Amino acid sequence: MESAWLDVSQRGKIRIAGDDRGRFLHAMTTNHIQRLIPGTGCYTYFLNAAGRILADANVFSRPSHYLLDVEPELGAKLYGHLDKFIIADDVALENVSAQLGSIALEGPNAVKAIRALGAPVPDAAFANEQWGSRLVARASITGLDGFRIIFPAEEISELAAQLGNVGVPAADEDVFRTVRLETGKPIYGEDIRERFLAQETNQVHALHLQKGCYLGQEIVERVRSRGLIRRVLMPLHIDSKEPPAPGTKLQIDGKNVAGITSAAYSPAFGQVVALAYVLIEHATPGTELQLGATRATVAQPFAISADSHAPVGAVQ
Repeated sequence: MESAWLDVSQRGKIRIAGDDRGRFLHAMTTNHIQRLIPGTGCYTYFLNAAGRILADANVFSRPSHYLLDVEPELGAKLYGHLDKFIIADDVALENVSAQLGSIALEGPNAVKAIRALGAPVPDAAFANEQWGSRLVARASITGLDGFRIIFPAEEISELAAQLGNVGVPAADEDVFRTVRLETGKPIYGEDIRERFLAQETNQVHALHLQKGCYLGQEIVERVRSRGLIRRVLMPLHIDSKEPPAPGTKLQIDGKNVAGITSAAYSPAFGQVVALAYVLIEHATPGTELQLGATRATVAQPFAISADSHAPVGAVQ
């Protein structure tokens, strides 16, 4: 995929304003919100008291508020979760999902495409800049270099026309999904669910292990200090053209050691790419697993550097 765009306006968007917004959000998330200055951002988890993942979010810090960008099914859920913890705080929540549209523009030529639009180019992961009535953020669905453009919902036709004028084609969801599985990048709802602990998902850029107290921190710290997890999310390459269904088990010596969460056939790799929770003792890249008579290989996990927009350790 050279570069393409996808309408992701269905994603949830929550605006958090008020003088106490930084302290409040910091106490609700796994990442270090209070060190964010306007124009920066991060990826984070929201946990329950048992340390299970209620939601994930891209957090974009703006001069007067934070904007949370979440999966479509998480907007109302996360709004309700946050709202019940506001007691005497100067915090104003607003669900702006319906008012704001968004597109994902991603691929190796994404920077060239953004510049052709005349938009600013944020230079670090989750950095964001205003572009007239729109916000441009360095954020990716696929794991390739990419941007999120968030805009008043009524501007979708105008923005689509602008993208067409600079030669950026629209893509469908299946293309974006296949590419994210090629890079090994998980999403909430398929690969990350409420049943999982933060460290099991292998998304180290969602956690700041030295920050102060937050909801679910006791469990995160217990896992860190005692190494309690038995499984971890890893990308797989499977010697097949038929993607296995979610929940499909993989074996070593006849014993189940992994369970598929999502999979797709990759024309680029000529095989199936997938994500699976693998027992920790078998989660080393290069380990071979069996899916019936078919071979599967554990690949290198995806990660994002805190200091760069580029993915590191992505599947090659």
